[in-house]
Amino acid sequence: MEEIVSVFPSALRPLCRVGFEQGAEPEEIRLRVGRPVMVLGKGKEYFWNQKEVKLQKAREGGYVWQEADMKETLSRMSRYSMYSLEEELRNGFITIQGGHRVGIAGRAVCEQGKVCSFRNITCINIRVARQKRGCAKELLPWLRQGESIYNTLIISPPGVGKTTMLRDCIRMLSDGDRKLPGMKVGVVDERSEIAASFFGVPQNDLGDRADVLDNCPKAEGMRLLLRSMSPQVLAVDELGGREDYLAVEEALHCGCRIIGTMHAGDIMELQEKAYLQGWLKRGFFGRFVFLKRTEGGERGFMVYDGRLKELC
Repeated sequence: MEEIVSVFPSALRPLCRVGFEQGAEPEEIRLRVGRPVMVLGKGKEYFWNQKEVKLQKAREGGYVWQEADMKETLSRMSRYSMYSLEEELRNGFITIQGGHRVGIAGRAVCEQGKVCSFRNITCINIRVARQKRGCAKELLPWLRQGESIYNTLIISPPGVGKTTMLRDCIRMLSDGDRKLPGMKVGVVDERSEIAASFFGVPQNDLGDRADVLDNCPKAEGMRLLLRSMSPQVLAVDELGGREDYLAVEEALHCGCRIIGTMHAGDIMELQEKAYLQGWLKRGFFGRFVFLKRTEGGERGFMVYDGRLKELC
């Protein structure tokens, strides 16, 4: 995870690096000015011990993040040009090389009731993007429908691994196997988290038949790929707004399959989302996958059919 290590001040890089080497499998690194650095992995919390260059479970003696640390780290993340990231900052996050999303909090600057920038950034959360090849192997048979797949939504609360699961589904659908021929997959990667593209070139393995539209709004990206790349499957992360739903319906009416993700605390919350109520009534989606975290910190899944009847 050198992309993450490299954004820290030089003196702190060995401490950041050892966190990845100690088996904690960091999922988030939370940096708050005046507070100990916190590392979250497998449902557990750890703190940096600078003196012994290790992670520890106790808060006492943990390295306290300084304002100077924050300024240097943000400068490195932006390649010394925060102005170039203003468009991303309006959404409350930036994406760094490797597809790692960095959430931001602090003093928001608003115009006409909308956030246009941030000043005095005091908290950042680095969400570690991982490519876990094979994590979708047990799921994929539940998604197959003949020589294609069911329209599928992967659902979970934030931070449980929707994007990681989606990424591996894309790779496996793109490459195909003995039971399912490889398919052309159009990927709308609005936040550069799925493919982790760098200068337009995907750094993650999405298979031989994936076409990636990077840094493009989801709704517009889906329409562009339908017009230009004749995808058999459209893959999109974190569906949410009205425009997203309309673009999904357009794709479905064009005969394209959809595999996407969405935030929800549990499977029954889907029935409370206005647009999804219509999809459920019309049977647009044949599979809903709810990701969950086990007591041991591992991830599991439950599969439901188009009527939200549990299959596994």
